[in-house]
Amino acid sequence: MSLNYCYKMKSEFVKLKDIKPALTGYIKDSQVLLKRSVVPDDEAIHDIRVLMKKARSVLKLVSNQVTKDYCAKSLTDLREVGRNMSSLREIAVRRRTIKELKKENPSLFVQLENDERIKELLKKPELIVEASPQAAEMIAKNEELLKNSAFRIRFEQMDKIDPHLLLKELESTYTDVCGIYLFCRNRPKPGKLHEFRKMAKCFLYQLSFFRPLNPDAIKKVEKLLDGITQNLGKYNDQNQLVKALGYSYRNGSNSTALNELVLLIREKQEIHLSEVWPSAHKLFCPGKKLVNILGFKLLVI
Repeated sequence: MSLNYCYKMKSEFVKLKDIKPALTGYIKDSQVLLKRSVVPDDEAIHDIRVLMKKARSVLKLVSNQVTKDYCAKSLTDLREVGRNMSSLREIAVRRRTIKELKKENPSLFVQLENDERIKELLKKPELIVEASPQAAEMIAKNEELLKNSAFRIRFEQMDKIDPHLLLKELESTYTDVCGIYLFCRNRPKPGKLHEFRKMAKCFLYQLSFFRPLNPDAIKKVEKLLDGITQNLGKYNDQNQLVKALGYSYRNGSNSTALNELVLLIREKQEIHLSEVWPSAHKLFCPGKKLVNILGFKLLVI
């Protein structure tokens, strides 16, 4: 590890988390999960998508310290891996979300038992013995993308990473999150809230590399970020469910039960947002600086 990866704080050098081994690990772990079964299950799909988001966050953190061609190709490939699995993930999330609603409101779902859209969303997935041609093609494509990413990183030099530039990139991410937070607090639209979640996740994943600088303070920030992103994720899951139902409140032919179901979903969304705003204000309100929330200053390298 190069000395350039270390910050001097209180006359002691603190070593940052290694970037190249972490990035390599994300890709290798994804390859293992992809080959664990004939078709990745819901848990594997979720984990692979998370690993891809972590890998892209790391690439953005070092984007101005690696070759542009490497960074661009890797970002594109890793994004494609996640997108290839997104439809499978969305089906599982919608089914889980509506099952939770059914468990909480059994009498309401008795009234909805003949609704074809509800029945389709609740339908149990078939037991997969072998991959469909489409699934097999997707898995093969992802295996190739991950193989290329793993090969590419082996030849990318990352032994002279400048921590000043890492911190600068982290600060850039933080500034972006502050901006989207301000927008969402004034106009909480689903699309922008989804962007807020993605950007906050990126900041969370990048921040983990700086944890050695001030573990207690950074873990507190990570806990707040995790709560924010979890609640925004649930808000988005519920919004996607409403979309899957094809619901419009202007539709005069909606059943009373369907209208009631959507109102219950909206109430849950409001609860999740009410959990987001206090923590987001602590981290991203106007006037906050990155050094304020992390509790350290760069002194000497």
